[in-house]
Amino acid sequence: MSTARTENPVIMGLSSQNGQLRGPVKPSGGPGGGGTQTQQQMNQLKNANTINNGTQQQAQSMTTSIKPGDDWKKTLKLPPKDLRIKTSDVTSTKGNEFEDYCLKRELLMGIFEMGWEKPSPIQEESIPIALSGRDILARAKNGTGKSGAYLIPLLERLDLKKDNIQAMVIVPTRELALQVSQICIQVSKHMGGAKVMATTGGTNLRDDIMRLDDTVHVVIATPGRILDLIKKGVAKVEHVQMIVLDEANKLLSQDFVQIMEDIILTLPKNRQILLYSATFPLSVQKFMNSHLQKPYEINLMEELTLKGVTQYYAYVTERQKVHCLNTLFSRLQINQSIIFCNSSQRVELLAKKISQLGYSCFYIHAKMRQVSR
Repeated sequence: MSTARTENPVIMGLSSQNGQLRGPVKPSGGPGGGGTQTQQQMNQLKNANTINNGTQQQAQSMTTSIKPGDDWKKTLKLPPKDLRIKTSDVTSTKGNEFEDYCLKRELLMGIFEMGWEKPSPIQEESIPIALSGRDILARAKNGTGKSGAYLIPLLERLDLKKDNIQAMVIVPTRELALQVSQICIQVSKHMGGAKVMATTGGTNLRDDIMRLDDTVHVVIATPGRILDLIKKGVAKVEHVQMIVLDEANKLLSQDFVQIMEDIILTLPKNRQILLYSATFPLSVQKFMNSHLQKPYEINLMEELTLKGVTQYYAYVTERQKVHCLNTLFSRLQINQSIIFCNSSQRVELLAKKISQLGYSCFYIHAKMRQVSR
């Protein structure tokens, strides 16, 4: 839920389309219009997958133009240098370089063009162990290079001469699947032939079936969709050598744990499992004991919060919470904010109260349709 102060406070009405608290409703058709839920999701997933070919073709021409003896680093199209202040979450390294891991030059080119100059702490700990084939149980904060920690060894170990699925990354949400697939495509763009596919629930199953008719090396998916494709015999996983569970605490919650168990049972016995999570509840420990073989444990967390984030606590009674919010907004001149609640009903009720205070407020929760979100 996000809020922003309006110049002329009014009580916002409900949109008949999705119950959202907002101002005048723009027409859904025409330029900038919404489209259907399926169309939007299909377009995003198609972009995530079709960009794979275009990006790789462009990068391949650059790679083939490099001659022996050339300084290949001079040919790279590096992004602008990141001048943001970095905290010790990402700067407390051992001083290693990506070249220290004996990675393919084509993979190194993709890494540097992502703007990754040196491995972060989680990457330093994870990459060499993952390259050795050992199972990993890693605890690291979001925003510390976790995706690179597993995508780099995953891509390094691909055999592009084979046309089967060799690695899977399982994530809990569609948005994270799209994000990880984009990173994977960009990092692998110079490898010339690494095929990455994103597949999530709520999209056209037929499109996924057609895409799996072609060569796919890496599948990035939500649990329900990939299990469905496996059961239909479309996603053939008998050659998968690595499976990654990103945000393992969510994937092994009651909502997903049985699906994850079913997925693991379809994989070869000698597969490698990498678990990454910010927290490790009992469900993760139970899964680790059942399926991981002598995992290498990485713990880079003394606390959950990133060190660049300052936290403040306000202890108030239930009836004082809205008044407290209003005071914070007015005294601190907060332009935009995100408020989290512990239930969907509470989200809608709070959004209504905030709107009545004169703030522009939108809400979002899991029980809303995807197009409404």
